[in-house]
Amino acid sequence: MVTGSMLDVPAAGSAAAFAPGFGQRVLLTVDTEEEFDWKGPFRRDGYGLDHVTAIPRFQSFCEGLGAHPVYLVDWPIVNDPAAVAIIGDAVRRGTAEVGVQLHPWVNPPFKEEVCTRNSFAGNLPRDLEAAKFMALRDAIEAAFGSAPLIYRAGRYGLGAHTAELLMAAGIRIDTSVRTLFDYSADGGPDYSHHPLAPYWVDDAHQLLELPVTSAYRGPLARFGPLVHRAQRHIPTLFAGFSRLNLLERIALTPEGVSAEEALRGIDVVINRGLPVLVLSFHSPTLAPGHTPYAATEAEVEALYQWFATIYADLARRGVRSTTVSEIIAATGG
Repeated sequence: MVTGSMLDVPAAGSAAAFAPGFGQRVLLTVDTEEEFDWKGPFRRDGYGLDHVTAIPRFQSFCEGLGAHPVYLVDWPIVNDPAAVAIIGDAVRRGTAEVGVQLHPWVNPPFKEEVCTRNSFAGNLPRDLEAAKFMALRDAIEAAFGSAPLIYRAGRYGLGAHTAELLMAAGIRIDTSVRTLFDYSADGGPDYSHHPLAPYWVDDAHQLLELPVTSAYRGPLARFGPLVHRAQRHIPTLFAGFSRLNLLERIALTPEGVSAEEALRGIDVVINRGLPVLVLSFHSPTLAPGHTPYAATEAEVEALYQWFATIYADLARRGVRSTTVSEIIAATGG
């Protein structure tokens, strides 16, 4: 039974225990999605899928690193034959996994107004969120030949009824919580006080929350959420603390975070004993010109170098790549 909304900070005692010997591992998640204008309004049409041809290089690169990417695919991707063929090949070879990512504005049924608030799927009416999710989940199972077990809400948009929906559909892991981030200014969730370590959403331990990894670092780390709230009124406040090395918020992503910053964040979470580090980025960043993080070929190459640096450091620390199925098994699934 779910005792509260996934939007709530979980109750004490909900932390998940991992099997002895699991140690500390890393999961690479890819928000595998269409290309769209990140600065423009949300639209049902007008998107692209040109970057799909760049996925085979990335998959081969991951296999060379020993990484096992989880492609969290949305509606345009699962309905693109080229994307299904490319990702499906890796899934069949056991070198990648596939999960669900819901972008409600491009996912039928189309019954809601297209707007910023409704871009968070959890804000939709319960039945509409469920209808969109189940259409996508079923399409993924049909395309890839197995039921997906992991979910990420596009824009991290969980809602009051999402947990019940996921459990009814057989989803075992949610990775929508972006710890330390607050999207409430746009009508989305506030995760600024959610824990970083994996925890159980329900009493029966059917649904595991696996937050996307972010960490505060610096002498003022314990005041991080307060500083970020104050930044709404003093926009330069956090940047000033960062320049003075008093407080950094470091997300483990190559998008807007340098390898040097990420390594500092890894220091923090490794020392805290985090069992699973969750890396994330968006698939359109694999080709130039589709996201703010890779405008040029040189910036795409920098993404590959970021991953090479991070995985070399993790290997040095003895942090191995993991999979969705391994995490489920290690937590008693």
